[in-house]
Amino acid sequence: MNLPELAWQFAYGRISWAIVLAALVIGLWPRTRALPRSWLAGLLAGMIVLMCLPGAASPAYWIALGAQYPSGLLSGLCLAKLLTAWQGSARQRMMTPGLAALLAIAGTAVYLDAMGLLTAGFYYWGFSPVAAPLAALVLAVMAAVAAARGRWPAHALALALAMLLYGVLRLPTGNLWDALLDPLLWIWALLALARHWWLILRSPPVRPVVPRKRFNN
Repeated sequence: MNLPELAWQFAYGRISWAIVLAALVIGLWPRTRALPRSWLAGLLAGMIVLMCLPGAASPAYWIALGAQYPSGLLSGLCLAKLLTAWQGSARQRMMTPGLAALLAIAGTAVYLDAMGLLTAGFYYWGFSPVAAPLAALVLAVMAAVAAARGRWPAHALALALAMLLYGVLRLPTGNLWDALLDPLLWIWALLALARHWWLILRSPPVRPVVPRKRFNN
């Protein structure tokens, strides 16, 4: 089991929480107002300074007590959100229904297993010295192919970043599942999936248009 260096883990936690909270602020920004680049840069810089305060003065200290560290995928999605906002497309949706479904199913299985309600050993598989790195390599290749084809570029960037952090620095914990999932990302996926189905159920049924017959007098 190859665990990450404590100093790298500490730095990752502070910076990643800054990215996540900055993306959250952008997500709550009114849709009718533009996001100037200077404001975005100041927001991210301010969050980083705030999170890097020493000891208990940092909000990251208290957040980590309950939520530990963001997964690499959550950090990547939030960073992609910041980048799309910088390019003027802040309203691009990061949590698509397909991604939400995958994360909801995987997260439910892994967390039930971690709580002992399942005995499949899903979480401990993430520490496998062979299977976990091989799966990470496959996911990294998939992200590279998707990016090269121009499909889901923001999501491909997020996945590639998560696999890079895991493969090179073993962040955030050395477990592959922690690079792909965390409680906040799982809850985000569940809420996005519930909202998606709620909108489908609320939308009126589409009635087929029946062409009228024309009668010749």
